[in-house]
Amino acid sequence: MKKILPPEWAQQQFVQLTWPHEQTDWVDMLDEVNQCFVEIACHIIQYENLLIVCKDSKQIKVLLKEADLSKITFMELPSNDTWARDHGGITVLENGKKVIYDFTFNGWGKKFEAELDNRITNALFDKRVFGVDAEYKNCLDFILEGGSIESDGAGTLLTTSTCLLSDNRNDLSKEAVESKLKDYFGLNRVLWLENGYLAGDDTDSHIDTLARFCDVNTIAYVQCDDVADEHYSELKKMEEELMQFKTLSGTLYRLIPLPMADAVYEDGVRLPATYANFLIINGAVLMPTYQSPKDEIALKQLEQVFPERKIIGINCLPLIKQHGSLHCVTMQYI
Repeated sequence: MKKILPPEWAQQQFVQLTWPHEQTDWVDMLDEVNQCFVEIACHIIQYENLLIVCKDSKQIKVLLKEADLSKITFMELPSNDTWARDHGGITVLENGKKVIYDFTFNGWGKKFEAELDNRITNALFDKRVFGVDAEYKNCLDFILEGGSIESDGAGTLLTTSTCLLSDNRNDLSKEAVESKLKDYFGLNRVLWLENGYLAGDDTDSHIDTLARFCDVNTIAYVQCDDVADEHYSELKKMEEELMQFKTLSGTLYRLIPLPMADAVYEDGVRLPATYANFLIINGAVLMPTYQSPKDEIALKQLEQVFPERKIIGINCLPLIKQHGSLHCVTMQYI
């Protein structure tokens, strides 16, 4: 069987958001985060359809009163939180047929409650949200979050050993995890980053906070050039690793550095602000911004990589207060 894990730049059918509500950790800042979600939603529907998983669709429709609701599907389902990237399904093509893989999400190694989130993908499939021709594959014997993997669509997966080999996930050797990934996704190889982290990150260094495939030959990554920054050593080592990786054709990757975001603190804790947490959609790239001069630098870097797409900045300061960013709250489906 030929399997393909499509890259994010593949043509998409829709993007999923799981909306915050008063039973989530957003309860003390719902107005602020709602405004951010509204902005993300309104930009997505300029380019493609949107699925919103929510507690009360009437409330969300009021928030989106200026939006074209004909491009939005609302599904009322219970949820623990809003990180669709990690509890969402992963689209795989099996002999050209769309299959939604449903892996276990356990709150990033049992750090947070995730029982309700872990049921969402199955419930969406039962409601035929993915289309009548889509199939469902139960992969609940393996713990895997969408934010922990990057695919080039040609058989290469990029990931971090810190996350996939962390405690309270799968308790498997690196060789066993790699074998499972190759089997699930029809991969030729897995590129493992051994270095790289962000302060305040709950995910054990998800790849989507650090380095991203932009095409089969290009990786955008977080570069830290401030020797006084706590990230300098780890990100320098990560950069050196990336400089050694080669494409399937045997050439070195084109590397696009994104600036290390200016430090943002909440109650004395540094938050995981990162420009690598962008979302590629049909015709555009949604890029997190942090009300910093570096926002424009990051935007111009991504313009180099995606000349055919509009780069749209969205203020994600509210999102990093719960230790994630723009890519983390979305999941695309082809």
